[in-house]
Amino acid sequence: MHNLPLVTVICLCYNHEKFVIEALTSITNQTYKNIEIIVADDGSNDSSVQKIKEWHKNYHHTTLIINETNLGNTKTFNKALKLSNGDFIIDLSADDVLLPNCVEKQISTFLNSKMERLAIVYGNAEIISEDTTHLDYYYKVDTDKKAIIKPASGDIYKAILSQSSMICSISSMIKKEVLIELNGYDENLSYEDLDIWIRTSRKYSFEFIDSVLIQKRELANSLGNMFYKKLNSRTKKINRSTYLVIRKAIALNQTKEENKALLKRLHFEMEKAYRTLDLLLFIKYIPLELKLRFS
Repeated sequence: MHNLPLVTVICLCYNHEKFVIEALTSITNQTYKNIEIIVADDGSNDSSVQKIKEWHKNYHHTTLIINETNLGNTKTFNKALKLSNGDFIIDLSADDVLLPNCVEKQISTFLNSKMERLAIVYGNAEIISEDTTHLDYYYKVDTDKKAIIKPASGDIYKAILSQSSMICSISSMIKKEVLIELNGYDENLSYEDLDIWIRTSRKYSFEFIDSVLIQKRELANSLGNMFYKKLNSRTKKINRSTYLVIRKAIALNQTKEENKALLKRLHFEMEKAYRTLDLLLFIKYIPLELKLRFS
């Protein structure tokens, strides 16, 4: 095992007192053992820090980051990334759970893939409730738990721009050298995944693993439940981060076909701005649409 690559799992916690120990246990229970754990609490105001410190007594070789104030997940992740030693990185939310063979399957895919410039491998996720009840799968599955419609692999830049293929971010592993090249997460954003997928896929390949690798917990305040809240400050912050991502993507685009793909996402975001009554954001998208149409 010592000849296999070191994997760093960065476990980000913010007010996850109910779930953080389960998340950490899912890391230590991996069939793949060459794992470094970094636990980063982002200024929780519940008992998360107390639980993490108690757990740490039995896992003193792990690294702890305790933010005195809430910095946000992008800044907190980048703090942890600077302390990481692994060749590969997993970003694990403290309310999610890695299935036991998750890391083993991800590393095996990296080591055995014939794909050039592979930067990210990702798989499927089981969606669970707060009490761990099964709700759904991120990608619909058949009776063998295989994805009915396979998401994209290879050069997926246009697929991400147009939303024709969705990436299950929580089931992914990324090469650390790629993250370093990209300067980590963009700290100006309130969420990280769309931006990192676009910037990574501009130069690198992705590979899908047709297995359920992780359990994603669906909570009332989960990111996915916040996109359509009307007159909500967090919703506004999230959707305005997407505007910044789209503006960055325009600068990365090189062809009319890529602009056409990005237009599909832009129209989706304009509709979202309209439905959430963020009319200022809606208006800000209009110059971007004109630029994509006529450049």
